[in-house]
Amino acid sequence: MKNGALELTYPDGATERYGEASASPVRARLRHNKWVRRLVLDPELALGEAYMDGGLQIEGDKLYTLLDLIWGNILSKKHGVALPGFMLRALRRLAQFNPAGRAKKNVAHHYDVGNDLYRLFLDDDLQYSCAYFEHPGVSLEEAQKAKKNLIAKKLLIKPHHSVLEIGSGWGGLGISLAEEAGAEVTSVTLSEEQLRVARMRASAKGLSDQAQFQLQDYRATKGSYDRIVSVGMFEHVGVPHFQTYFDHVAQSLNEDGVALIHTIGRPHGPGATDAWTAKHIFPGGYIPALSEIMPAIERAGLVLTDLEVWRLHYAETLREWRRRFKANAEKITRKYDARFIRMW
Repeated sequence: MKNGALELTYPDGATERYGEASASPVRARLRHNKWVRRLVLDPELALGEAYMDGGLQIEGDKLYTLLDLIWGNILSKKHGVALPGFMLRALRRLAQFNPAGRAKKNVAHHYDVGNDLYRLFLDDDLQYSCAYFEHPGVSLEEAQKAKKNLIAKKLLIKPHHSVLEIGSGWGGLGISLAEEAGAEVTSVTLSEEQLRVARMRASAKGLSDQAQFQLQDYRATKGSYDRIVSVGMFEHVGVPHFQTYFDHVAQSLNEDGVALIHTIGRPHGPGATDAWTAKHIFPGGYIPALSEIMPAIERAGLVLTDLEVWRLHYAETLREWRRRFKANAEKITRKYDARFIRMW
């Protein structure tokens, strides 16, 4: 450890200090010997699970401070231990193999935990993707509306354009494109909870015919569309299915059609989903590198005309989600146990 300091108390009461002698340390305690062993054998999975189960206690409950310390030292390494390329590719393909049945199960793991939870930290429109903060100090609601407006402008949507939305969320974007841009929207999702809410919202606005939501895998959609939009869904596709995804987008677009894909991206080259996230948050999920996406786009015969990075916008979005989650902690504890809350 070259940056900062960690003061770690072991189950037998012994305390060890690691890192810079002059730095103010982050203080943590391991409550049981099993966590010592697991952290040595599988640190990516064990660190999160130790915190979830109360086996790792951080002074002041400053989880972010500990993560900053760990991440800062990882980034400072010039050389690290890496799996051979063929092993990494094999592991990634296995973990990200998402046929239709498995994809639906993976989506349910994260999105069907209960809509009440999401209402306590998302905006009023239940946008569960990066917002667009046009100016400092705007609210999350304003930033999410700006995101939807910008997407509509980039797509050059005209009244009566047919739009395929891959990944409905709770219906906010699809309903907005129908209501404000006059589009005819077909939206598909694998989440039964989100489908129910999206249909209910469309019905309440009298848009059930103009914004139609279906429980369907994107690979099963038929027909051609003027526009295709997908926000926050591509992370669930998996590298082995990138070509299938973009081939289907290309086949589903009219000759002069436009598609917009909004995804989280990794800042470096291809990698793998860490074990803790893969187990507890997004089974089968993967944050792609641009270098992994472009070959599939080109082979599908699609032409990239615009690329925009919203990295800092996502930082603001996450900060606001976390603030709202903490502000509603008392309400959340009435329905979810402490382990779930620490996981989230």
